[in-house]
Amino acid sequence: MNTPHSAAPGRPPHRMDPAGGCPHAANARLLAEGAVTPVVLPGEIEGMAVLGHDALRDFLSHPDVAKGARHFTALSEGRIPDGWPLRTFATVPGMTTADGADHRRLRALVSSAFTARRVEALRPRVEAVTAGLLDGLAEAARTGGGVADLRRHYALPLPLGVICELLGVDPAHQDRLHHLSSLVVATDTEPARAVAANRELVELLASIVADKAGTPGDDLTSALIAARDEGGDRLSQPELIGTLLLMIIAGHETTLNLVTNAVRALCGHREQLALVLDGRAAWADVVEETLRWDSPVSYFPFRYPTRDLTIDGTLIPKGTPVLAGYSAAGRDAKAHGPDADRFDITRTTAAKHLSLGHGPHYCLGAPLARMEAAIALEALFTRFPDLDLAVPEASLTRHSGFVGNSVRTLPVHPTP
Repeated sequence: MNTPHSAAPGRPPHRMDPAGGCPHAANARLLAEGAVTPVVLPGEIEGMAVLGHDALRDFLSHPDVAKGARHFTALSEGRIPDGWPLRTFATVPGMTTADGADHRRLRALVSSAFTARRVEALRPRVEAVTAGLLDGLAEAARTGGGVADLRRHYALPLPLGVICELLGVDPAHQDRLHHLSSLVVATDTEPARAVAANRELVELLASIVADKAGTPGDDLTSALIAARDEGGDRLSQPELIGTLLLMIIAGHETTLNLVTNAVRALCGHREQLALVLDGRAAWADVVEETLRWDSPVSYFPFRYPTRDLTIDGTLIPKGTPVLAGYSAAGRDAKAHGPDADRFDITRTTAAKHLSLGHGPHYCLGAPLARMEAAIALEALFTRFPDLDLAVPEASLTRHSGFVGNSVRTLPVHPTP
């Protein structure tokens, strides 16, 4: 039987670090050796990662690449234990693990909430929430000796509050939802804790659904419950829970990392901040260049070839779990030029990044994430134009795991 590692003779597999860390040095080394690399996932599971921009774009839209767990050979053979830290990515019912007609059915149920028109209608609410959070950030700094954690007080509550409001989720659940989702997406969560976190998250979402079924409102959860209760095959209960799980996690973790990474980038590149503060560049440019240069998602699991597939000259055997290497593709010099590792908001290739996906599984929430991030950054630096990091960039503790790409805290001096 072909294995991923024999598919790339002479190239040793890259061992994915469950604890995460900054991906860029390893990405540069791997990209120099080729656009596709064999990897070792937690639990000694063999896989592949697609790193190059063009190779990743082609792979994400290839008709012989699937998301359904039935195509995952190691899972089908019973070699993936319940506590495997990446199991949820492979098995959660919903649009991220569906293909073809099932994927289109599930996507259609929520896509109307994320059209450009519906997202634009949220702008006043996002601006109001942002203003309140800036007051909270200033207060946190006042009581914290001039230092506040921007991630905790600003980058997190904005997207989490907005997605929970869209879903009609009581704000009282937000802290627990974030804590549990953080454990679910981390790749270094030990097995027993991973199983417990997944179970508690599903139980919490089921209780939210039960409460909402008794008191429906004008929100997306109520609309999904109605679709479930209409009968037929529009939506099953596991798919409803899986859809909520996906929307809560993807609806805030990505934007949380995006805003955090953009603030770090601007604080470390004051000349770029000056361009946008002077009106010579737009906040949207900052968002796109951050998405490219420091993607909020580094390696996203999983896709599986439904037949032996050759990508950029490398064989990826049928049933192999493949990671989409967004952070590597963003700094691919073949796509973004020889200075691809430089943060430059005037870069003409920034918008061609793949950090929000490509093909049929392109991120549904992309318009909302872009709007939230642009509003958050403009409001932050308009109120605190001299805002800077309170600690050296190199001392910041990195995000747990190799899926998300950011830092755990971001201490700043929010100076007016």
